[in-house]
Amino acid sequence: MAVDKRAARLGALALVAVVLLSAIGVRLWFLQTVRRDAFQQQVSVSKTRTQLLVPERGRIFDSVGRIIADNRRVLTITVDRSIIRKSANRNELFLRLSGLLGVSVQEMELRYKSGRYSNFLPLPLRENVSEDLVLQIESRSEDYPGVRGDEDWSRVYPFAPLASHVIGYLGLILDTQAKEYKQLGYLNNESIGQFGVEKSMETTLHGSWGKVIYEVDSTNHVVRELSRVEPVAGKDIQLTIDLRVQQYAEQALQTELRLRRETTDTARMARNPLDKLGNPKFTGEAFVVDPETGVEYLPYPSPAGSVVVMDHESGQVIAMASYPTFDNRWFNAGISGAKFKALFPNDQAHPEKSILVNRAIQGQYNLGSTFKPFVAYAGMMSGVVAPGEFYTDKGSYKLESIDRSVCNTGVRCEYFNATNANTGRPSSYGPVNVESALAVSSDAFFYRLGELTFKAGRNLLQDQVKKFGFGKDSGIELPFEFDGRVPDTELKKRLVESGKLAKGEVPRLLVGDNVQTSIGQGLLAASPLQLANAYATLANGGFLNTPHIVRAIYQGGVAEVSPGLVDLTQGVLITAYDKADLVEQIDLPPAVYDPIVAGLKRVITGRGVRYPSTFYHGTTGETLFKNYPYDKLTIVGKTGTAQGFASKPWNDSSAFAGFSTNPFKPYTVVAYLEKAGYGSKAAAPVVKCVFEALAGAIRLDPVVPSDPLDVTSVLPALPAELRSTNCLKNPIDPVRD
Repeated sequence: MAVDKRAARLGALALVAVVLLSAIGVRLWFLQTVRRDAFQQQVSVSKTRTQLLVPERGRIFDSVGRIIADNRRVLTITVDRSIIRKSANRNELFLRLSGLLGVSVQEMELRYKSGRYSNFLPLPLRENVSEDLVLQIESRSEDYPGVRGDEDWSRVYPFAPLASHVIGYLGLILDTQAKEYKQLGYLNNESIGQFGVEKSMETTLHGSWGKVIYEVDSTNHVVRELSRVEPVAGKDIQLTIDLRVQQYAEQALQTELRLRRETTDTARMARNPLDKLGNPKFTGEAFVVDPETGVEYLPYPSPAGSVVVMDHESGQVIAMASYPTFDNRWFNAGISGAKFKALFPNDQAHPEKSILVNRAIQGQYNLGSTFKPFVAYAGMMSGVVAPGEFYTDKGSYKLESIDRSVCNTGVRCEYFNATNANTGRPSSYGPVNVESALAVSSDAFFYRLGELTFKAGRNLLQDQVKKFGFGKDSGIELPFEFDGRVPDTELKKRLVESGKLAKGEVPRLLVGDNVQTSIGQGLLAASPLQLANAYATLANGGFLNTPHIVRAIYQGGVAEVSPGLVDLTQGVLITAYDKADLVEQIDLPPAVYDPIVAGLKRVITGRGVRYPSTFYHGTTGETLFKNYPYDKLTIVGKTGTAQGFASKPWNDSSAFAGFSTNPFKPYTVVAYLEKAGYGSKAAAPVVKCVFEALAGAIRLDPVVPSDPLDVTSVLPALPAELRSTNCLKNPIDPVRD
């Protein structure tokens, strides 16, 4: 008999239905109870819109309150990313906006795909638009869904290009910086400081983002504001830079570099030396031939240089000029990439042409004879030479610690003074001590000190000069500072192993290395700021201070008392750096200090030496400073010529360092001009002019706001020069070190 299975099937179906309904019921219970809050939050989020509020960046002032970095409120057209996720919607919207914004669909698409802009913020389509354009777009929201005008800030540099290397500029966060700034809470598409104080003080200047939350309807229109957190402006920063002195230093530097490039006076050119057969030594250069003598000359290239002016009591930097310079307004001028590369070429084969380099702190220079005061200090403090001890300079120095038989194998054992222009032979100065050796810049005297200190202790010279800050970061509030090099065995070994020295170089410090260091040559390297800080330490009696470019930090919002000028006395001071920041106190006993300063004084005022008795060797600066207003501001200083590549005279660089001895005007000034020749001919005139200005003998031009940036220009910055070049002139112009 057949069994009716319909009842069993119906029962099974009923069981399945009960199970399914139970599961659905449990799921509904779970969603309505356990997950209720989470889903409610999602619904709430879909009904709100969060807009971040950009903080105003802190401003930057000079030492008297001139606003040298300011902000201007701008409007930016943005689009909500949720609207343009689908390519079809994006293309349609970009087509509608292209003509209105004056931005191509391709450029907007590039912005969308570039990854430069935060995925959590609306995508900016065009910056710096008019209010009328914003109103036009927002009044037609049905045609431009998700598009609106957001407020933003644009950086303004009213006095550009003045002090551009110091102030710096802003740029979008680079890929290599993304991780670092993300950890600090930055967004992907923020502009941050990429150079100068803008970079080194970035987190101080930045401020904190604000946030406003709106309730919106289904068409994304704002219904009401739900909450608001106002942004906190960045802190304002006052620099130690006096813009009037800065302007003058830049003008003096640029004027002198041009004069060195353009001079046609053969007495001011680099002479092509003759070889042993009496023929010109170098070929292949664009020589100028003197029609009367047939001697070949070459104008100095003079491509670059820097000037540093310091208050040597406090360590504050009053001016810091670097050339070639640039106008930092280019970085938010909206120029094309091709235009930017044309203005700021990255020519690694010719680093002297690099523009985005602050040579005052990044220059890696031999110092020439400007280093000699510190060698003299090392020699006297170590006891290898007495302050009044005389050495007879006959034009060269032969090493005493190397056997003559070794010298005969080709090892260099004799070192010569600079060639005398009148005799064509190395200058001979006769009996000289520390004071007179500094005055006439006797190389032989210091060659001897180099050997004596090496014999007394391999690192004796190095340890002594490091007390003045050589070979280490000075600590100034600027990025990319060069640490400097004071040669020792460890350094030389590292340079040999890295292939930076010639193949076959011994990987340890030799006496010849010390001899070269003693005249500021060889492996020694320092920046103009390090040289200035070392002279400042001499000037203030032995106090090595940290140089400062930042003078004070204020709570944002210091009020303007007139256009472009704030009253700092009304600001809320947070931190001040107006006192000296001592790093080390150096022992400078009078028996050591006095001969050095006396020698530096004679460099400026004379007296030279007579050797032989009928021949007078003037000091290296006495003719240049003959008309200097010494009664207004007493100064001392030292010339220096750093020998250039291949010993070609037109590659020699010019240096001068000096300081005032007036306690009420405590100034130290250093100039370094690359490939510009003798120290007395290029760098010294610049320093002389700056000291005359500091003394009040030259009237400084007023600082006025810049003309609008000419975006059609092909120059990174327009030249700035002195109204009068009289202070640069040397009435006699001897060819001297």
